[in-house]
Amino acid sequence: MNLTTVVSMDYQSSMDPSLLPPLAWFAHIARHRSFTRAAAEMGVSRPALSQQLKALERQLGVKLLYRTTRDMSLTEEGQRLFDAIRPSLGSIERAVRSLGEMRDEPAGLLRVNTGRVAARMVLEPHLAEFLGRYPLLRLEVVMDDGIANIIADGCDAGIRLGESLSEHMVAVPVTPMMRMAVAGSPDYLRRRGKPATPADLVQHDCVGYRQTSSGAIYGWEFSAPDVDGHDFAVEPRGSFISNDDEEMIRAALQGVGLVQHMERTLQPHLDDGTLVRVLKDWCKPFPGFYLYVPSREYMPSKVRALMDFLVEKRGRMSARPRRR
Repeated sequence: MNLTTVVSMDYQSSMDPSLLPPLAWFAHIARHRSFTRAAAEMGVSRPALSQQLKALERQLGVKLLYRTTRDMSLTEEGQRLFDAIRPSLGSIERAVRSLGEMRDEPAGLLRVNTGRVAARMVLEPHLAEFLGRYPLLRLEVVMDDGIANIIADGCDAGIRLGESLSEHMVAVPVTPMMRMAVAGSPDYLRRRGKPATPADLVQHDCVGYRQTSSGAIYGWEFSAPDVDGHDFAVEPRGSFISNDDEEMIRAALQGVGLVQHMERTLQPHLDDGTLVRVLKDWCKPFPGFYLYVPSREYMPSKVRALMDFLVEKRGRMSARPRRR
């Protein structure tokens, strides 16, 4: 490889990567016009710097510097090389510096994969505050109710229930303990009666949720009130199925059937009496939503900012009294 090849080579060509370190050392020497000053700035010895330059000259097959015991100057080829690589090295330096700035101050595009329920409960109430706190951030929410691979999908983080997380992910809880609730409209319960146990649900219309990812109907989960650790699921059967949880709640409000959903989501309807809760003792608390990321090592500041923000909101959610 000769000097002409190096000077004319662009990023997409097959440049030998081993040339990059000695080219950077050469640029420092040429800028200072002194081995001593360049070595002092870079924290290396003068002999080590001299060896780097000699290796570069051998690889390129040209002489880059004239050296005496007191003076140093660039050869014509050396000046040509320095003029050619200086702008590119400056761009690399600016790019590295910007990475450091992004590490210190949250900036850039933050992509978060989340299900719709988690988005409404965890993200949407705080969007304006979060983006106002970090004006250099852009937030993209990727809605996905299935089990997501955030690395393959090009996302920085995800929000899921703990039971849906990969064991290899780093997960931080961003909501308090949660509880499911089964409820129906007063009209429905007058017509069909109240179930006393989950086994009674076979006699009821249960609004079903079809999972978008698998196509399966989501089972209603219960825990026996008198037996610790006895958890089980009941397949809901009824005249209405949807893959949208808000539509399920609207159907229950119309008296179509019973619905099971997050207690916090149903709470406004329970408070105003448009829905009435049943089977409460069979619905025990469980860990809520987690923010999950691939690794804590070298965590980008934008991800750290979101994590700290949501943990802060979790504390407020835990302390907030709910209306009865």
